[in-house]
Amino acid sequence: MSEDVKVNDNNTEENAKWYVVHTYSGHENKVKATMEALVINSNMQNYIFDIQVPMEEYVENKEGSKKVKERKIFPSYVLVKMIMNDESWYIVRNTRGVTGFVGPGSKPVPLTDEEVRNLGVASDKELFGDYEIGDSVKVINGPFNDFLGVIDSFNYEKGKVKVMISMFGRDTLVELDFNQIIKQS
Repeated sequence: MSEDVKVNDNNTEENAKWYVVHTYSGHENKVKATMEALVINSNMQNYIFDIQVPMEEYVENKEGSKKVKERKIFPSYVLVKMIMNDESWYIVRNTRGVTGFVGPGSKPVPLTDEEVRNLGVASDKELFGDYEIGDSVKVINGPFNDFLGVIDSFNYEKGKVKVMISMFGRDTLVELDFNQIIKQS
C-alpha cells in the first residue's frame, strides 16, 4: 500500500487539518503510540503529521501536600493532524482502540481554526501563518473595518494580534482576532 502513496505539492503540513478520533476509554495513549508506529511503518508521514492527547495540569491536595498532576482534557478522544485521503483514513480508522472519527455519520469533519486554537494543540506558525511583526495589514471586519495598520505583537494564548493603526492622526494599538486582518502587499 505504501508504494501507491504519491507525494504532491498539496501534501504539506500547512494543508493538513486537525480531526478528532474517538477511542475506547483509557486507551488514548495506547492509540497514539500505535498510530504513530503505523504511520512510520506505512510510510504515511506525508499525510499524518501529528497525533495528540490533550492534557492539562492540575494541583492535587493530598494529606497536606500539593502535587502537580496531569489529566486528559477530553477522555476517549485523540486529535490527529492529517491530510484526509483513503489511505490516511484507513490507517486512522483501523488503528486498534479507535471507534471512529467524530462527525455526522462517522464522516470526518476537521476542526475549525478557532477550535484548534482553543484546544492549544496548534503551533504558533499554524495560528498566524506567514504573518510577522512589522507586516502591513488591513482590518477587514469589526469596528476598525478598512483601517490599515502594522502588526505590533501576537498573543499566542488568546489567538489575537495587536495592530498599530492611525486613528484621528494618532497611532493607536488595538487587539484583534486573527481572522479580522489580511496582509497588504
